[in-house]
Amino acid sequence: MDSLTDTRSISRLEIVDTGRRRRWTDEAKVRIVEESLSGPRLASATARRHGISNQLLFSWRKAYHAGRLGAPVGFVPAMIGTEPPATDRGSGCGRIEIVSANGRRVLVDSDVEVEALLRILRGLETLP
Repeated sequence: MDSLTDTRSISRLEIVDTGRRRRWTDEAKVRIVEESLSGPRLASATARRHGISNQLLFSWRKAYHAGRLGAPVGFVPAMIGTEPPATDRGSGCGRIEIVSANGRRVLVDSDVEVEALLRILRGLETLP
């Protein structure tokens, strides 16, 4: 005889919704992420205010910075072309052409700010 066989029928089945699973639109995620980035140490407070976990908020922040939720804060789209811009090469205007290890080219004037140029070059090195 099988001891796992139960011949009783179910007369009532109740489904309880815990309310924990929610769907967030990308716009809502961006709004929450930007709120958490608006000041120092606001991530935990923002997560509590919206009823989400810190881990979920940090995952949204990572997606936001990667550009999967919208444009990241402080960045603008850049165009990387394969042809150099049309310039007068014989004028001696002090332009410098820099070719990075991954083949990206940057043309700058001789009076370029060195720190800004280094930030640009580091950013270009990280591109695939």
